[in-house]
Amino acid sequence: MRLLLIRHGQTPSNLAGLLDTAAPGPGLTATGERQAAALPAALADEDIGALYVSTLIRTRLTAAPLAAARGLEPRVRDGIRELTAGELEMRGDEESVRRYLTTAFAWSAGDTELRMPGGESGAEALARFDAVVAEAAATDAGTVALVSHGAAIRMWTAARAENVDVAFAAAHALDNTGVVVLEGATGPAATGWKALTWAGTPVVARGDEPVNGGPAGRAL
Repeated sequence: MRLLLIRHGQTPSNLAGLLDTAAPGPGLTATGERQAAALPAALADEDIGALYVSTLIRTRLTAAPLAAARGLEPRVRDGIRELTAGELEMRGDEESVRRYLTTAFAWSAGDTELRMPGGESGAEALARFDAVVAEAAATDAGTVALVSHGAAIRMWTAARAENVDVAFAAAHALDNTGVVVLEGATGPAATGWKALTWAGTPVVARGDEPVNGGPAGRAL
């Protein structure tokens, strides 16, 4: 199966650099709306058979033009919402953002019992995302799109794709409506995935590029 992990369009909290993870969350900025409107053309070559969105409003708004263009009904699933920030919610200072991303990437590296301050553990976050991927893999669609969130996509891909490690995911932020394309067998969600492209660039091998300065980019 071909899996498209799409980050939602720009939100006001993205512009402010805030860790905004609670439901229902903000809508899109004018730029975010234009990004969403551009998705059908950007994904014109993808034969998308099923479309999933999270329970946060920004993913549904982002998916709406694609859904209309393809005649698809988005399937709303809580499992692909953003990683819960807990006590860091709505903070935007450098230390809070670094702690949030460092915790997320520790989950990718296997420290899944670690818990976000006042939030979920890595085991809980991976289990919920895995469940939606497994559901998608069980459909008869050859290609499935999941409109999700920056930190969740980077964390899950680093944990589950055989050719993406934490160093790569930490060094490569995913811009709004950026897409990670993966391919895998329609078996258990946690195995058999390989990243083909990251924001349009081929993913060749683990850790191809160095990390400069630790976890990079705003997450949400």
